Amino acid sequence: MTQTSTEKTDLKSLSLEELTELLLTMGEKKFRAAQIYEWVHKKLCTSFDEMTNLSAALRERLKETCFLTSLGVERVQESATDGTKKYLFELQDGNYIESVFMRYRHGNSVCISSQVGCRMGCTFCASTLDGLERSLTVGEMLEQIYAITRETGERVSNVVVMGTGEPLDNYDNLVIFIRLLTDENGLHISQRNVTVSTCGLVPRIYDLSKEHFQITLALSLHAVTDEKRQALMPIARKYSIAELMEACGAYFEETGRRMTFEYSLVGGVNDSDADAAGLARLAGPLGAHINLIPVNPIKERDYRASDRSRVLAFQNKLEKMGINATIRRELGRDIDGACGQLRRRKAEEQRCPSEG
Repeated sequence: MTQTSTEKTDLKSLSLEELTELLLTMGEKKFRAAQIYEWVHKKLCTSFDEMTNLSAALRERLKETCFLTSLGVERVQESATDGTKKYLFELQDGNYIESVFMRYRHGNSVCISSQVGCRMGCTFCASTLDGLERSLTVGEMLEQIYAITRETGERVSNVVVMGTGEPLDNYDNLVIFIRLLTDENGLHISQRNVTVSTCGLVPRIYDLSKEHFQITLALSLHAVTDEKRQALMPIARKYSIAELMEACGAYFEETGRRMTFEYSLVGGVNDSDADAAGLARLAGPLGAHINLIPVNPIKERDYRASDRSRVLAFQNKLEKMGINATIRRELGRDIDGACGQLRRRKAEEQRCPSEG
């Protein structure tokens, strides 16, 4: 059970079974747990006072021993071009995280963070510039979706764990998060509508395959040779592409779910025809889908996105080799859409208030 330094229990991080056990130890009836669980995960309440079908005495006991993770909305930026909303949330310990709300024809999608910062060090990503502060709790991951649902008044049908942080570096909480998010007693989002992105923590890919979730696992690949990948992603020094592909094969075999390879196109770095051919050779045996991403420029790096003609040529090369490849729709480019940018700007404002 997730607890704070005051030893209060975070109800938002508990499964229905754990909540039932807690209520029974408090001398309450079993059905009270189901009522509270519905308030927390379906009605998305923000306080115990909203739980009107509980007695006043029970609500007071819950206030004394438990809490509901909440996020403060520090800033919301809305794209003038596509309606994408980027949220900067303040956590209860004063840290900040980002989440993104995106509208698609197939439904609304929320991209959430799994950590405060990141220690993976990918050179094209703003999330990792200040390192890792800490991992998020289950409740903090869920509350990003709940808070956005309350704020927009719109149902979220797709969740992407692709914001700040490496989800598989917060493995235990990630697994519980997926179970609660997709639980029929809560929001009941289909596992097939959940995507988890990883830079390639090989042991955890094997672990995740054993969970037999029906989620989509997206591998941030970004290069087709170890040398080039190591220049972009420090994690590649620990796990070779050959080891990664073996883990991906095991994941596909265990779950029956084909993977997505995320491939950020950096102009002049990894966008040649030879890169495309190498990517096709990796994706082919796994039946993997390729998601091409023109890299989001960040001021701390000098990377530039491949121009449109090169992106289309790269996609065409893949498709000619029988690989399904799509170009990610660029949402929120005008509102610091890339992971970590808004949080980093807030940190700069705090360091230099006169420049905020």
